[in-house]
Amino acid sequence: MSHNIILDGHVGLKPDLQNITVLGSTGSIGKSTLDVVARHPDKYQIYALTAYQQDELLFEQCTRFKPRFAVMLDEQAYQRLALRISTAGLKTEVLCGVAALEQVSAAAEVNAVMAAIVGAAGLRPTLAAARAGKRILLANKETLVMAGRIFMDAIRQSGSVLLPIDSEHNAIFQALPDQYSGDLSASGVSKILLTASGGPFRNTSLADLQQVTPDQACAHPNWRMGRKISVDSATMMNKGLEVIEAHWLFNAPADAIQVVVHPQSVIHSMVQYVDGSVLAQLGNPDMRTPIAYGLAYPARINAGVAPLDLFKIARLDFVAPDFERFPCLMLAYRALRAGGTAPALMNAANEVAVDAFLTKRIAFLDIPRLIGDVLDKLPHVAVNVLDDVLLADAQARVAAQDWIARL
Repeated sequence: MSHNIILDGHVGLKPDLQNITVLGSTGSIGKSTLDVVARHPDKYQIYALTAYQQDELLFEQCTRFKPRFAVMLDEQAYQRLALRISTAGLKTEVLCGVAALEQVSAAAEVNAVMAAIVGAAGLRPTLAAARAGKRILLANKETLVMAGRIFMDAIRQSGSVLLPIDSEHNAIFQALPDQYSGDLSASGVSKILLTASGGPFRNTSLADLQQVTPDQACAHPNWRMGRKISVDSATMMNKGLEVIEAHWLFNAPADAIQVVVHPQSVIHSMVQYVDGSVLAQLGNPDMRTPIAYGLAYPARINAGVAPLDLFKIARLDFVAPDFERFPCLMLAYRALRAGGTAPALMNAANEVAVDAFLTKRIAFLDIPRLIGDVLDKLPHVAVNVLDDVLLADAQARVAAQDWIARL
């Protein structure tokens, strides 16, 4: 896919640099993106930074990177940030709301958008970037899980460049043929091998899982992530979402995507070819590597990540996933095969369930029970327009809250 880079001589912007909008700049992916950008001031500048309600951190980021715009979703946080920006005499314009997120994602000056907002909230601005033909560095799983067909159609129609940032999908992207046509068999690919760390509970018994606390679930052995995605990793729903992502990114049927538990998180994923070859991408578990790859593609730049020491690692282990211990993974395969709004229903139910677990309203093992119940009770319909997805999302959230209320 081709992409025409548009540069603009906006006051405060240097026309010879790439302008980056970071959606979700206060999260782990957003902060890692800014770390990489700061290493290459001769290549990139920040056009816009956005956050939900962490106004103090966003103000610090604005002070350092001096973006043209800062966007808050929370109204009170917006008021606080606007006052801070004004008092400090910064030229950054502060905006509020979803429409503002869409504005800074689709602006003519923007070359690339890092889509790192966690959850369904990232759908609209990421879709706006796709429709505007931007280079999209996709770290928001829910965009593809909820509205994969609509999003991929927008990418094709606009000529946007889509680069996966999840370490697993980035690895697959690197291991596929350079001129991948979107047809696995025609490209000589037999299977996508999606690696999973197994999270903090890969060896925990079902009986012990019932007593798991939020802090235990968020203590990932390999990655430092936000609390929501950490719980998703602990339930392996995160891997289930990635299975659905892989389906849309690489036009791969469910049966051609195999999850492989790899505790060391050194091999980030693999591609199996019909001739018996398996190509893998390896690296230390640091999100700055795929972020730098996405920013500079097809070139490569320093990400600030230490090189992999194979002698220190010494061994690599692989085991099959335990679907009994981690039913969320099976629920994701079920939703993918059902198609239509089923993945959106599953995703919304999961977001409600994870929030309820983190606030100690339900137990860890209630998460898959809640999701399964929502999938059983609500109809799955075809997705033709975005409103189909948004309606399913809303219905699933109501049904999930009702499930919690009945406990």
